[in-house]
Amino acid sequence: MYRQARYEEPLLNEILEGEDNGYFPDVDLNVPEGLARKELKIPQVSENRVVRHFLRLSQMNYGVDTGFYPLGSCTMKYNPKYSEDISAWPEVADIHPYQDERTLQGALQIMYELQEALAKIGGMDAVTLHPAAGAHGEFTGLRIIKAYHEFHGNDRDEVIVPDSAHGTNPASAAMNGFKVIEIESKNGMVDLEALEAALSERTAAFMLTNPNTLGIFEEDVVKIAKMVHDAGALLYYDGANLNAIMGKTSPGRMGFDVMHFNLHKTFSTPHGGGGPGSGPVGVVERLEDFLPVPVVDYDGERYFFNYDIPNTIGKVRAYYGNFAVFLKAWLYIKRLGGDGLKEASERAVLNSNYLRAILSKHLDMPHKELRKHEFVLSGERLKEKGLRTLDLSKRLLDYGYHAPTIYFPHLVHESIMIEPTESESKEELDGFAEAFIKVLQEVEEDAEVVKSAPHNTAVRRVDDVLAVKKPILSWKDMA
Repeated sequence: MYRQARYEEPLLNEILEGEDNGYFPDVDLNVPEGLARKELKIPQVSENRVVRHFLRLSQMNYGVDTGFYPLGSCTMKYNPKYSEDISAWPEVADIHPYQDERTLQGALQIMYELQEALAKIGGMDAVTLHPAAGAHGEFTGLRIIKAYHEFHGNDRDEVIVPDSAHGTNPASAAMNGFKVIEIESKNGMVDLEALEAALSERTAAFMLTNPNTLGIFEEDVVKIAKMVHDAGALLYYDGANLNAIMGKTSPGRMGFDVMHFNLHKTFSTPHGGGGPGSGPVGVVERLEDFLPVPVVDYDGERYFFNYDIPNTIGKVRAYYGNFAVFLKAWLYIKRLGGDGLKEASERAVLNSNYLRAILSKHLDMPHKELRKHEFVLSGERLKEKGLRTLDLSKRLLDYGYHAPTIYFPHLVHESIMIEPTESESKEELDGFAEAFIKVLQEVEEDAEVVKSAPHNTAVRRVDDVLAVKKPILSWKDMA
């Protein structure tokens, strides 16, 4: 069904062109003269026009409450409304990290229980909740790895990443001062010969996502772990795709030493646009002494912040993490329980393979047949009609669907990465598949319709180059 959403917005024009209808009185605000605003433009409009203006803006947005997000590698799942409501309670929103611990026992208990739950889910021995997001978790995990090697006198300054890695992996390694060694994949998985050739006495760690960004489970992961450990290095797990394996296996069982969790992906906190996020890090026992401080501890009578960690890397951010995200993750885990988390992974894999079975008949899908929570198609054949996967994605907007992830991972030319998560029904998946196939039919029948899409959205196709060079960052830029 087409989403008719194009209309004029006269109120916005009034704001941009309106007269000066207000001013700030001469009061001492301790604001430097050059920075103090003297006048304020406020249009004189009726209440119902203001309400309609903001309601129209909300209708122009797309969110998980609006429709299906097929974004691969992003895990844009349903966010339960009970957790959103509870996280807005004053008991949550109004607490302060400088409060006395005696007044925070409930919050500390939630943080402690979340640490314990994540450790069990990940097969780790200890967890820190500090990191602000997945990439920050990577940075923290690699900082721990660096401190571990330095403590033991190991002169190791290289980190190996596969070419299928998330882009933040090499960035996190480089920010910690490591030299990044990239190895090529073979059949969509780690090339064991390439890994063996890259491992040396300089290797500090090997970073791996499993399932990887193609949605393929690394079947040689136990062998990989042995190779890395035999070389004296550590194995790092990127937890972005954890929602494919929860309850079935764990990074700890596979042989990983360090991992990060994406609470805003796997454990159902809404994310996008830069936040909110949370990337707790789990470690095996031999790395516990290097965790950042503080961790939440319990002595049998009270919960408290424990700063007594012998070889801590110190703090990696102010205070103790993003508590509202902790709460939502804790609620999600408590509500589902172990069996529910396992079922969520099973349904995510089922939904992915259901769509894969339909769409792979219409576009090529390199490498292995069976995938986990996501799969990657190639739109290479669209070039025969002078089109790209970008055009296909833009046309999907006209049918009311958010575009999939495109051009990532780069292992697949003209890649289209799709992840339905466990949240979507068969009816929703069928609707998306129908629209996807319809667009491919249009490619054959009237390629120009696809090439000039979208046609029914609030904003038509933008000039990509101009958008980068001259981005609209505020309403003033629209004048």
